[in-house]
Amino acid sequence: MSRLYLVRHGPTHAKRFVGWTDVPADLSETDKIARLEASLPDAPIISSDLSRAVKTADVLQQGRPRLPHDPRLRENYFGAWEDLTWADVEARDSALARQVFETPGDTAPPDGESWNTLAARVAAAVEAHTGDVIVVAHMGVILTLLQKALNCSPYIALGHEISPLSLTIIHRKGDWAQGHWDATQINHFPE
Repeated sequence: MSRLYLVRHGPTHAKRFVGWTDVPADLSETDKIARLEASLPDAPIISSDLSRAVKTADVLQQGRPRLPHDPRLRENYFGAWEDLTWADVEARDSALARQVFETPGDTAPPDGESWNTLAARVAAAVEAHTGDVIVVAHMGVILTLLQKALNCSPYIALGHEISPLSLTIIHRKGDWAQGHWDATQINHFPE
């Protein structure tokens, strides 16, 4: 059995769609970060190549082996919605916005990527690794993996909260592509 230790990067405080927009993480919650770091195994750590994930992985590394940043672990690309607020998106593309988030699948924001495209990209990234691995990434990335572990619809997966600096653990039996997955902790904050 292998495990994915999924950590969402530190908070950005952005109140807009920042999928591939590179905004920094606030890593000032040092006590929370220390508890999170202490709860992680001595396993390789990998992150998205966006700075909010890279810097979060930097503070969690603490002697763990570091794997190269992987752009396949980036957040969903929101295309024309990047750096817009929800109000801006609703004013611009109200019906499409509802479709993207209420019936996620193949529908995408203008010039962006769909849930299914994101999920396939993320799956390819984690399937490249064997054994336990710590993945520092984004809410959408974690939700696609949670969907697989829970064997649920994208809509149900989107209903889960994945807070900044939270830990979600997924166990797998067999290889990542064909094995059985199970989520043992979701949105957890180590004490």
